[in-house]
Amino acid sequence: MSSPSHRTMRAIVQHRYGTAEVLEVGRVPRPAVGEHDVLVEVRAAGLDRGTEHLINGRPYAMRLAFGMTRPRNPVPGRDVAGTVVEVGAAVTRFAVGDEVYGVAPGSFAEYAVARESRLALKPASLSFTQAAVVPVSGATALRALVDVGRVRAGQSVLVIGASGGVGSYAVQLAKAFEAEVIGVCSAAKADLVTSLGADRVIDYAREDFADGSRRYDLVLDIAGNPSLRRLRRALRPRGTAVFVGGEDAGALIGMGRQLRGVLLSVFLRQRLALLVAEERAADYDRLTGLIEAGRLVPSIDRVYPLEDAPLAVRELAAGSVRGKIAIIVDR
Repeated sequence: MSSPSHRTMRAIVQHRYGTAEVLEVGRVPRPAVGEHDVLVEVRAAGLDRGTEHLINGRPYAMRLAFGMTRPRNPVPGRDVAGTVVEVGAAVTRFAVGDEVYGVAPGSFAEYAVARESRLALKPASLSFTQAAVVPVSGATALRALVDVGRVRAGQSVLVIGASGGVGSYAVQLAKAFEAEVIGVCSAAKADLVTSLGADRVIDYAREDFADGSRRYDLVLDIAGNPSLRRLRRALRPRGTAVFVGGEDAGALIGMGRQLRGVLLSVFLRQRLALLVAEERAADYDRLTGLIEAGRLVPSIDRVYPLEDAPLAVRELAAGSVRGKIAIIVDR
């Protein structure tokens, strides 16, 4: 018979919504594997804004899917990199021993279960720590630029929030697609954005990207909440703005401005488009190709052990992180 320690695992847990203070180290049952699932021994996990929102339960509309009064899954975390230790009966793409990365809800733990369709083989050139910070933010940037923004070589691309998780990938990807890239961030993070390949950096505290002096083919609105009027002022007559995120955008649905923009776009030559979150292996495979070609490199600011995940969440919420945070799981 297996010992209790083999049936449980160490994890970060939360029993209510709130700030980082609701997180604690505990032991929970190891997750069960369904026929289309893969059990991953977690080596590292990434931290993204979506995970922070799931921890605090805001905007409130998300609780309809994840639990009204407390999270249905008490273990936070989404990004994952690790080794396959068990596969479901219907899994065909992976085998025990494969090194993988992708999205596995509950990745702040020693083990996490992912759907086969949300995993890809880990890029050989990356460590587990590097790979763990790619899936959510990297795929978001890729889809915003390519699938929604339809970026083309020679276009001018403005990235609002260029120093954050998604922004740090968006700058590199836009350059990989041969666009001119202008990043918007704080002065303290301008050196990072320049190092990622931006042709120019705008300090949002000293310069208004929407002052009318320059217009752009494509604007990625990642971290800010500029008014629709300001976004349109920054766009060329037939330019596109993609709503990727937005902090402090309302406690109820967090998307009022974005939805108004999409509705307004029906009557404009300019295009205001909303990126819908999606997690799929095909995107991770596309990212792997760019990584292995040397055109995309994860930018990791800080690395924390699993026990310090609450500190990592506090740092992200404070806005002091440059690029990404990784959380490693030691045994």
